[in-house]
Amino acid sequence: MASNDWFEKDFYAVLGVPKDVSAADLKKAYRALARKYHPDSNPGDASAEARFKEISEAHHVLADPEQRAEYDQMRAMGSGARFTAGGGGQGGFEDVFGGMFGGGAGGRRAQPGGAGGFEDIFGGMFGDGRFGQTSGGFRGYGGPTKGRDQTASVSLEFLTAIQGDTVTLERQGGKSLTVKIPAGVSDGQKIRLKGKGERSIDGGPAGDLLLTVSVRKHPVFERDGLNLRVDVPVTFVEATLGATIEVPTLGGDPVKLKVAPGTPSGRVLRVKGRGVTTPKGTGDLLATVQVAVPAHVSAESTKKLREFAESLPAENPRDDLIARARG
Repeated sequence: MASNDWFEKDFYAVLGVPKDVSAADLKKAYRALARKYHPDSNPGDASAEARFKEISEAHHVLADPEQRAEYDQMRAMGSGARFTAGGGGQGGFEDVFGGMFGGGAGGRRAQPGGAGGFEDIFGGMFGDGRFGQTSGGFRGYGGPTKGRDQTASVSLEFLTAIQGDTVTLERQGGKSLTVKIPAGVSDGQKIRLKGKGERSIDGGPAGDLLLTVSVRKHPVFERDGLNLRVDVPVTFVEATLGATIEVPTLGGDPVKLKVAPGTPSGRVLRVKGRGVTTPKGTGDLLATVQVAVPAHVSAESTKKLREFAESLPAENPRDDLIARARG
């Protein structure tokens, strides 16, 4: 940064802090402003980007004790001075420092980077004379910036999503990325992978990869939170007289389940601990009974069914439904 910038810019005012601000309060003020004006938070806003550069530049100087001391001394010596482009006119660089360094109106003109220039003048005063230089950060200002976050999507089989697995993603440019999918991820869930996003342009940490999970449907099971649901058909006889049936489990052997006599269609039978397992807990398998009606009945069976129906009490199972509908 050219030396005259240090006279022209009030870094304390840029950050909105007093000149005796402590290091902790300086950092706090910088972070608040940086969050507000960071380009990632204001995409396409040129004024916000310019403001962010000013904030980063001011913090870079004031956060360094040596540079802050140099800046304070420079501001104190040059308070009220006015600079002109050529340096030779009235009120220019030579007018301010001519008497101090023997230049005056008739002395050598200070040239940046050359003999007798800014670095020669301030080299003995402040070290190597390269005060105000910046490195790293957004376009050369402030500390290193984090790379941008990226997004991606992955489609998983139902069993893979429930049990977890390691999958390989193909990225742009032909590069592949191995990702560990935790057990129990759900459809539409987003997984943040730290440091797997875009690289930083100035040596800062890489951004994150935000992975959206899509889970394919299963032909038998359906997820309900941590529980798994399955429809289980039973015969009319099994539902009426009761039975012990086999119920499938996801990725395992079937389990035996007892159906009580007189079980109606729609009743839910629970199998403990055979649902989805995540760090939050383990769900159950919920089996919904569906009474299967035979599609083909022989003449002999039809006759026996009629005899059975005649032996039942004269009850209409829909009487209560109709009464409640009428209010």
